Amino acid sequence: MTEMEKIGQQAQQASYTLAQAGTAQKNQLLTLLAKGLREQQSGVLAANAIDILAAQQAKLDESLIDRLLLNSERLNAMADDVERLCQLDDPVGEETESKVLENGLRLTKRRVPIGVMGVIYEARPNVTIDIAALALKTGNAAILRGGKETINSNIELIKIIRKALVSADLPSDSVQYIENTDRTLVANLLTLDQYVDMIIPRGGAGLHRLCIEHSTIPVITGGIGICHLFVEASANLEKSVEIVENAKTQRTSVCNALDTVLVAKDIASTFIPALAQKLLSHDVLFKADEQAFSILSDCDVRVEAAGVDDFDTEWLSLTLSVAVVEDTHAAIAHIRKHSSQHSDGILTDSLSQSELFVNQVNSAAVYVNASTRFTDGSQFGLGAEVAVSTQKLHARGPMGLKELTTYKWIGVGDYLARP
Repeated sequence: MTEMEKIGQQAQQASYTLAQAGTAQKNQLLTLLAKGLREQQSGVLAANAIDILAAQQAKLDESLIDRLLLNSERLNAMADDVERLCQLDDPVGEETESKVLENGLRLTKRRVPIGVMGVIYEARPNVTIDIAALALKTGNAAILRGGKETINSNIELIKIIRKALVSADLPSDSVQYIENTDRTLVANLLTLDQYVDMIIPRGGAGLHRLCIEHSTIPVITGGIGICHLFVEASANLEKSVEIVENAKTQRTSVCNALDTVLVAKDIASTFIPALAQKLLSHDVLFKADEQAFSILSDCDVRVEAAGVDDFDTEWLSLTLSVAVVEDTHAAIAHIRKHSSQHSDGILTDSLSQSELFVNQVNSAAVYVNASTRFTDGSQFGLGAEVAVSTQKLHARGPMGLKELTTYKWIGVGDYLARP
């Protein structure tokens, strides 16, 4: 048995025990985990400092370093998210669609854990805690493989998780971390279909493509956010400028940050200069189509003509693509061509235009007069999230507790035989 097969077998055995754990025991575990995050910060921050120094020496982009960074505030926020999961209903055991057939068979759908999750992710170490907490609340075991950039931080966080598991009298192998950064182990994980029930990649397009092409296990794809906001002709321009600023600049290195703003032709000459003025203090670089470039060239901002791939780029930085479109139909066509179906929205005071947009844009999250930054498990009231799914089967959008369960049919008869 290889080392990866051993990890898979251990996870599967742990999942059998987890599936039997009651809500009280799982909530006790999460409380212990949150406590550990608060009380053992010094070790985590020391490990994170090593990762950050290595990232700086490797001259990684500042936006990526921000994704790697942990501090006391972020650790406390992670602990808060874990504690909030305790307040949410446990979906495991929920029964729906109960009915009695004419033959006397009583059928019920019962929600159950998926089993073992394999999660491959990059950068942000808070993902380690988010995944573990959601998996454990839903009775799932997890095999985690983080990026080499946060190896030291993740190892310390896993120690806290496993200590909490032991204290809650649950198997420590419920959450395992692949410490070896050899990429061949990712390929090995993707073929552990005897033990692993679902693969979730959280990273760039290359990682997603690798998993889709090589996994023998079902893959949930998502997390790549090429997000759009369309400023329709009837929109309140002052409020729209504020929303675009929030979506673009609040936190640039996350998947729900804005990448492209589309502006209706009728208001472009008014709105684009107002937006440029608003974003001036943020030193945003604009990647503009021909019409937008003409307008922005007269503004005191950094602007470049949009390249062939710029409208297909998730920027994760203070770069914003801008295009002028004829109307809502043209905006929808642009989004269909360039969006990753993560988060897209319209800013408008027209009910008919908002309905047209919502009905025609097929993204996991579609917004009317709101920032794309809301696509987040905590913001949606789901607690933390394991990923933002952009596919259409099983789960879509922020994957919270219910999305980490499946169901089984329970049939109860009185020694009933099929005639």
